[in-house]
Amino acid sequence: MPTRGVIYVHSSPPAVCPHVEWAIGRALDTEAKLTWSVQPASPPSWRTDCAWNGPPGTAMKLAKALQKWQMLRFEITEDASPGVDGERIMFVPSRGLYRTATSANGDLLIDENRIRALLATTTDADTLRHGLNKLLGTEWDAELNVYRNYDDDAGQNWLSQVS
Repeated sequence: MPTRGVIYVHSSPPAVCPHVEWAIGRALDTEAKLTWSVQPASPPSWRTDCAWNGPPGTAMKLAKALQKWQMLRFEITEDASPGVDGERIMFVPSRGLYRTATSANGDLLIDENRIRALLATTTDADTLRHGLNKLLGTEWDAELNVYRNYDDDAGQNWLSQVS
């Protein structure tokens, strides 16, 4: 059963943009011609986004393809589909990759064993708070939030994986 999601490339050097398109196209087995615009939060950088359709697991396939360019800032969502949780993936150069499952309504799903491990290894409230923030991707969100907020409506690209 196919699913869908969105790729947000929040920040890319202009010279890397064609390589990003190639990587996305290769991961989706289709040509990716994206509309790029200047990233207001970092004017030498460019940004784009596109919706995609494909089988479950496509978000991670896309993330692996984009992660090769360590200077990018991106996030990828994958909607839940029958029998498969969705997921959210964020990448920032200073922190690396963050990945977690999401429910049908987009809430983050944190595995109970990860929470149990955190509880077993923390001895004070500050350490627990820091651990929970890490599980929730708070630092990734904070860094990307500056890049997410822009005013123009350049439209959204749509890509479908060839079956």
